[in-house]
Amino acid sequence: MGNFISIHAAKGRRFMIRRKPIQLGSLDSHGATMSHEGLKTVRVDNRCDFSSYSDLCICVVTWNMNGQVTYEDLAELVGNNRKFDLLVVGLQEVPRKNISRLLQAALLDSHILLGKSIMQSIHLYVFGLKDSDLFTKEVKIDKSPVGGFGGLIRRKKGAVAIRLNYKGITMVFISCHLSAHAQNVEKRNSEFRNVSESLFSQKLNPYARPAQITVWLGDLNYRIQGIGNYPARDLIHNDLHRLLTNNDQLLQEAERGQIFKGYSEGTLTFKPTYKYNIGSSNYDTSYKVRMPSWTDRILFKTQDTEEIHATLHSYEAMDDIHSSDHKPVKAHICLKLSKPS
Repeated sequence: MGNFISIHAAKGRRFMIRRKPIQLGSLDSHGATMSHEGLKTVRVDNRCDFSSYSDLCICVVTWNMNGQVTYEDLAELVGNNRKFDLLVVGLQEVPRKNISRLLQAALLDSHILLGKSIMQSIHLYVFGLKDSDLFTKEVKIDKSPVGGFGGLIRRKKGAVAIRLNYKGITMVFISCHLSAHAQNVEKRNSEFRNVSESLFSQKLNPYARPAQITVWLGDLNYRIQGIGNYPARDLIHNDLHRLLTNNDQLLQEAERGQIFKGYSEGTLTFKPTYKYNIGSSNYDTSYKVRMPSWTDRILFKTQDTEEIHATLHSYEAMDDIHSSDHKPVKAHICLKLSKPS
């Protein structure tokens, strides 16, 4: 069959998908595979003992809210298991509500707000443990809008960011919403580059020390392509969605060296996070019948791997939240310094 594989799908149908030839590297000492040019796909290490091994644990959540919110969903978003130092929440298509207050209420005083950055419907919040403000300094925010007239309907595209020093570790978090539609790959690539260059620009502050860790999260809007909609849905229905990663535009563009050089992302073991019928876990059945895609992602990069090591302990979609046409995505990243800060 060469570069094709045969799948027997639901209802007895049989179809072919092209297996894109990707040169895979061998696993490194941390279980990471250099599967794309400059971007590592890393396995999840489910063991996290919070304080005994790691110097800092971060829970990161991204969610396109589709203009809807309930307190119950936000409570589900932050969860009951609070074994992390920092909680980073990036939101897109946020309704006109006091989301900061609702999140703080859902956290039940376990964490306090350290910083927020808002640009119309794109939000970013960083929460820390009680008294963590004593260890926090140099909190800065930045914003980077990208083209279009989305602001007219309050669905602006672009990114917001927070830079802070927490317990001696300099971190940058970026919540973004890039352009939609499958055909706009190059536009998304350009937006990524523009945002990367403009946020906390080195040109404006050439003496600023690079962040030790940078985390990108948001609705990046990269789609699945090169396979029919219904064959793709059949693969997902049969829990074979991992076969679709070769059709993921973000990984394809990273392989071309266009985006996310030096970043890492967890293996896409969860189902595509978009587009769902609101109120359910069923993919879009409207007249548009959108292709399911991993639009919502979390990626991270450390500046010096000899100075700081990042371990991914979870990377998952939150399927029990149904108020949006996107599922939230959550990651748990822990940091270990080679030298005490």
